[in-house]
Amino acid sequence: MIESWKSYSSGDYYDELITAKGRPRLAATHVVNMLKGLSQEEMAARRVAAELAIRDMGISFTVYSEGSNIDRSWPFDIIPRILTSKEWRQVSLGLQQRSKALNRFIDDIYNRQKILAEGIVPAETVLESTNYKSQCAGVKPPHGAWAHICGSDLVRNGDGKFYVLEDNLRVPSGVSYMIENREITKRVLPELFENYSILPVDDYPSRLYETLASLSARQSRRPCIVVLTPGIYNSAYFEHAFLAQSMGAELVEGSDLFTGDDDCLYMRTVDGPVRVDVVYRRVDEDFIDPEVFREDSMLGVPGIMRAWKARNVAIANAPGSGVADDKVIYAFVPEMIRYYLKEKPLLDSVKTYLCMREKDCEYVLANLDKLVVKPANESGGYGIMVGPHASNAKRRQFARLIEENPRNYIAQPTLSLSTAPTCIGDKVAPRHLDLRPFILQGKSIWVTPGGLTRVAMVEGSLVVNSSQGGGSKDTWVVEAGR
Repeated sequence: MIESWKSYSSGDYYDELITAKGRPRLAATHVVNMLKGLSQEEMAARRVAAELAIRDMGISFTVYSEGSNIDRSWPFDIIPRILTSKEWRQVSLGLQQRSKALNRFIDDIYNRQKILAEGIVPAETVLESTNYKSQCAGVKPPHGAWAHICGSDLVRNGDGKFYVLEDNLRVPSGVSYMIENREITKRVLPELFENYSILPVDDYPSRLYETLASLSARQSRRPCIVVLTPGIYNSAYFEHAFLAQSMGAELVEGSDLFTGDDDCLYMRTVDGPVRVDVVYRRVDEDFIDPEVFREDSMLGVPGIMRAWKARNVAIANAPGSGVADDKVIYAFVPEMIRYYLKEKPLLDSVKTYLCMREKDCEYVLANLDKLVVKPANESGGYGIMVGPHASNAKRRQFARLIEENPRNYIAQPTLSLSTAPTCIGDKVAPRHLDLRPFILQGKSIWVTPGGLTRVAMVEGSLVVNSSQGGGSKDTWVVEAGR
């Protein structure tokens, strides 16, 4: 293990802990020196301890494979990622700005549609999207917030700058793993915390509760908040249960709720119906109300949309918020910031080619070997083609898909994602990673210090999703260094 630290090199990539000259970055000095001092046997023992802790804590996720559901323990790397509070302050401000603009956009789309009328965003791009829900037109949710919980994926390129890769505004997941990563690191490497002032992440459930409570229409000291889950077979069920328990909220399925004749939402209990004030939904909006969306849905609550429109119940994230959760719409976020906030974007987006534009499409088809091609509405790393790593047959397949449905595809340059030291077997090696901070917006707005760092455990891979074989590590924002 010590030898692999000595020979460690991330090549031409920006490394989060080690400089190009092989020295620890200032904020990471104590961590790197301490880990270098551990023998191979000691490091292996810490990794085993982490695996045991994950099993004891029941931290798992579900992979859907060939018609079966496979529960797996959370893949975790014990070497933390370290960011400084100085650099994080700017990132946090940029994320707040972005969340405000996105919420203004959603509110505009379902009400005045000024941004469409003025041609800032092409109307057909929005109104013909599967994510645009005409059933939400005219609704004005509390505080003008539609996407109350946003997970924006960040990457650090070779220039050392953070870029926003995409915004997740429907049912973003992963925050429970961010919290548990910190708990596991404290258990297995407690001495790492002795020389650092690390911003906490375990207050997220209380922050989430405050955000949800601020949406309640009733002036109650403690509103009734429920977490609506599709059930135990959902891949993020661990997180649903974790957040409900941490907030002191009820974990419910659609069958536990009903809409009364007064257009209020109620929860069935052994003591009789209890009125619900806020629903934190982890069910896709297409399944939330069979009266309005999919008639065959067994996951939702008939009439919940009536209760929401009457402002008798708040829903987070609000139905319809997915209109901004589209990789084509992503390309227009800088314009949204300038249009709604009259500000310059604080965080850069990644250059994006829209295949629905003739010139962009021609460029993409001619450069498939250099680009990352993504479908507009997939998530979890599915449906993506990384051009430099793809076979000729794969590129030809994507060329056909783009030609058949150009609106459904975007392309971006293949980025030089930053790396970080990662335990691979009995060695330390660089692996690519990204970062998903979470932004909460209700009466006020707040950003997690750091977020969920996801790691591509396969050498050279840029796909970090756990469903695609990726792992995760604790993320520190520290009051030190540069």
